[in-house]
Amino acid sequence: MSECWPPIHITVNGEGRTLRVPPMRRLLDVLREDLSLTGTKEGCGEGECGSCSVRMNGELVNSCLVPVLQAEGASIETVEGLASGGELHPLQQAFLACGGAQCGICTPGMLMAATQLLARNPHPSFAEIREGLAGNLCRCTGFKRIFESVIAAAAADSGGEAINSKTEQAAHAR
Repeated sequence: MSECWPPIHITVNGEGRTLRVPPMRRLLDVLREDLSLTGTKEGCGEGECGSCSVRMNGELVNSCLVPVLQAEGASIETVEGLASGGELHPLQQAFLACGGAQCGICTPGMLMAATQLLARNPHPSFAEIREGLAGNLCRCTGFKRIFESVIAAAAADSGGEAINSKTEQAAHAR
């Protein structure tokens, strides 16, 4: 049956892949079921929660809303692509150290959104972190530990304090 579908060429986490799947199949399903990249999660299936967030050509997208045909020729980065050479990405390390990961459903999407944020703004304010993660929902926490994880990763990357003022952090935490 798969031979009846046209080939779709994508690069996933730096590896070129050719797939023969129904062109309207969700990118999320292709990643999880055809490529066995189960780090990307399905939360709502409607593009509302951000659990399925991946980076496509450097832009954050909800993979549950993207037909795989739209990914033809694209470069896709999933949460599995963050670690390098057996070492966790600084964001992954910060999520572990700060308790940013709870049940794990939102964590991959949060990590991908935070990666996108820090790629564009390596020294975000607390308000910018809040805005950068706004498309991702966590049902376990009040986001405090998740935000602290992003702050810690930004600080570790810059070798200093990511948030200029503890007052700013406290004011936005409420």
